[in-house]
Amino acid sequence: MHLAQFVHRYPPALGGAELYTARLCEYLAACGDDVTVWTTTAVELNELWGVQGIRRLRLPTSANPQAAENPLVNRYPPLHFPLRRYILKAASLVPVRSWQCLTTPCNPVCPQMWRDAGRYAGPLDAVHATAFPYSFPILCGLRLARRRGVPFFITPFLHIGDTDDPNDRTRKQYTKPHLRWLLREADGIFVQTRTERDTALSLGVREGRVHLQGLGVDPSECTGGDRDNVRAAWKVECNEVVIGHLANNSEEKGTCDLLRVAERLWNAGQRFRVVLAGPEMPNFRAFWEGFAMKQHVTRFGVLTDVQKRDFFAGIDVFALPSRTDSFGLVLLEAWANGKPNLVYRAGGPGELVQHERDGLQAKCGDVVELSQHLARLVTNGELRCRLGDNGLSRIPSEFAWDRSLSLFRDVVADSQRVTSELRVAATRP
Repeated sequence: MHLAQFVHRYPPALGGAELYTARLCEYLAACGDDVTVWTTTAVELNELWGVQGIRRLRLPTSANPQAAENPLVNRYPPLHFPLRRYILKAASLVPVRSWQCLTTPCNPVCPQMWRDAGRYAGPLDAVHATAFPYSFPILCGLRLARRRGVPFFITPFLHIGDTDDPNDRTRKQYTKPHLRWLLREADGIFVQTRTERDTALSLGVREGRVHLQGLGVDPSECTGGDRDNVRAAWKVECNEVVIGHLANNSEEKGTCDLLRVAERLWNAGQRFRVVLAGPEMPNFRAFWEGFAMKQHVTRFGVLTDVQKRDFFAGIDVFALPSRTDSFGLVLLEAWANGKPNLVYRAGGPGELVQHERDGLQAKCGDVVELSQHLARLVTNGELRCRLGDNGLSRIPSEFAWDRSLSLFRDVVADSQRVTSELRVAATRP
């Protein structure tokens, strides 16, 4: 099978959609498929739309250096120009869905990617694109698929937000009219949770086109850290509880809410440490400038593979009170290490985490309830162990990568086979 994969960023860029896409592509390549990745040169998110920080270095062609020839990665530099955001915002008001896909301000605008999608003549059996809201590369994939007469698939990673709030801003952002149009144009949609499936169906996607895939975790990639050494390096006291948070540190991912509730507990006399890891977004940096209790927080930025193993070994609780996760792969990594999860009841985490069984949930945005749950986890070691052990027990049976990736390959191969048979039938006299 020859697959073209379109995505806004690809490793070494970090992010759930990016790492999933790399794993999928390398799985398909290991199965003998030919995969070509169409992506941008952006590594940091702001490089999708801003000149600052654009990498001039030669990027690796694959997340796995040993798989450098397949998948083949084509990288296109995003276009930058003065007043870019305002010009695209005005242009996107034209009520033509395909045009809006190209002009959404958050998009990486890559004219050469669009041109190449209109003339690529290499072997091709199917096109797959990820992820919302980055509609420019997705539309390039749709253009290529329609021009070549092959099936087109999307894994949108819909961010549902607070399911109790009909006006949730995150859900509105991920279900805008042009994104709904893309979903309806696809021959198949891969979703990760039942909530995401139900949302796709509510947006007009036919039920037979929606495939509940789910995601997985490879424990060997996130376990085996040295707890004693890393806690000594963190200067953690013997019985001190450590709350870990690994994400794009931001308001949207719940980093600021986590520190707000931690501050409440510290002021009430509770003793614990918060360890933050991952890239830092501008709204978090602005929050951090005014945060008064920095002495109780350790910040690490982006982690290496070894540091990630140590991170999960060293913490006692993993907290991700995010408003914007369609699934939350890091939650699986926490469970693989036997650690309980603390989340908001929103999006994928709200469905994935079973309240009082393998983690605790608070109403989205309710810092009082989040504070109460965090206090329970800090003070109750038996609760931490029970929740973490229950999460660990789910990993082998529910979250194996081979199952979810093989499902993807089977669906795409079946669709490609049907398309080929129809094409042959249409040529018969």
